[in-house]
Amino acid sequence: MNPPAANAAQARAAGPAINAVLAQINRIILGKDEQIRLCLACLLARGHLLIEDIPGVGKTTLAHALAKTLGLSFQRVQFTSDLLPADVLGVSIYERDTGTFRFQRGPIFAQLVLADEINRASPKAQSALLEAMEERQVTIDGQSMPLPEPFFVIATQNPQEQVGTFPLPESQLDRFLMRVHLGYPAAAAERELLSGTDRRELVNSLEGVLGGDALQALQQAVLGIHVAPALLDYVQALVAHTRSAAGLNAGLSPRAAIGLLRAARAWAMICGRSAVIPEHVQAVFGAVVEHRLEQRDSGPTSATRLLEAVPVP
Repeated sequence: MNPPAANAAQARAAGPAINAVLAQINRIILGKDEQIRLCLACLLARGHLLIEDIPGVGKTTLAHALAKTLGLSFQRVQFTSDLLPADVLGVSIYERDTGTFRFQRGPIFAQLVLADEINRASPKAQSALLEAMEERQVTIDGQSMPLPEPFFVIATQNPQEQVGTFPLPESQLDRFLMRVHLGYPAAAAERELLSGTDRRELVNSLEGVLGGDALQALQQAVLGIHVAPALLDYVQALVAHTRSAAGLNAGLSPRAAIGLLRAARAWAMICGRSAVIPEHVQAVFGAVVEHRLEQRDSGPTSATRLLEAVPVP
């Protein structure tokens, strides 16, 4: 573990790059600074992101803006009811001239993959992402192939009550470190959208602020953000409360607890801090846990109520 002085130096060094990324994306997605910070924290924590909202609020535009700003190779997959796993992973093509098979790589072989409207595809097509998201590799015809680094999946999802959607199973939801909602823009932001330049044109004009190597260095620096024993006690108490709270079908798993801590470390780095404090955990708690917890009455899980039930150290 890095000494506190080294952690502080890393946090300070990361500040200008992180601020430049946030500033550029905030010029595209207006009035959603907190959601954009959560998205960046998810990426810095080496997680995958689920954006759930109605069509037309900027989910796809946000994914494009992140890819351009971070200088990552980008592929978009439109998930539809007839999508096949091979459409995502790739397929072996027989070449008559050589009498051999040549593997044609699918769109999964990109640094940032947008799975657009993921819940409009069948569970079989959705499952094509499972190994890629967890192991950062895919297996085709018995051969494992690594995916590029960094590797980041952003999936957009329509509300489940809309026609033609397939709910994501719990095993798929658990692969996403965070789920965020963009929501409608505020009046001032919407006025600027109506009177300003088309967002797609703005995205196309963006230049990369980071690159893959610089992003990986930031992801590695996140692991050096200090976590005090008392903060670990707080995270464990929150996780334990979800396992005993009345009305929940099941509590958070150890994997979810590890993800919560990684996300809090990333949030601390975005805030320019060299150590995690309870406020950092609270800032990411809802995005990390709400899609993992289900109430017996099928109502929404309140992260705020769970936080209020656990004393802050």
